[in-house]
Amino acid sequence: MASYSVRFKQSAAKELERIPFKDRRRIVHRIESLGTAPRPPGCEKLSGEEKYRLRQGDYRILYAIVDQALIVTVVTIGHHRESYR
Repeated sequence: MASYSVRFKQSAAKELERIPFKDRRRIVHRIESLGTAPRPPGCEKLSGEEKYRLRQGDYRILYAIVDQALIVTVVTIGHHRESYR
């Protein structure tokens, strides 16, 4: 199985910087694992959109997958209260 390239939208990178270090480390590890398994157990496809949601503690990672180009793009990262707004 081919490896996917993981990319961040600029806004998602800024959101990641604002997260406390302890949580950020876990989130980054989870995002890195998307390169080998873009649809891991526990991910959910968002209805009405071509995006997926992945939970990491109190935070949500929303990302899009382009299978033809083997790219995973992290769209937003945020606390579960704010990530769907």
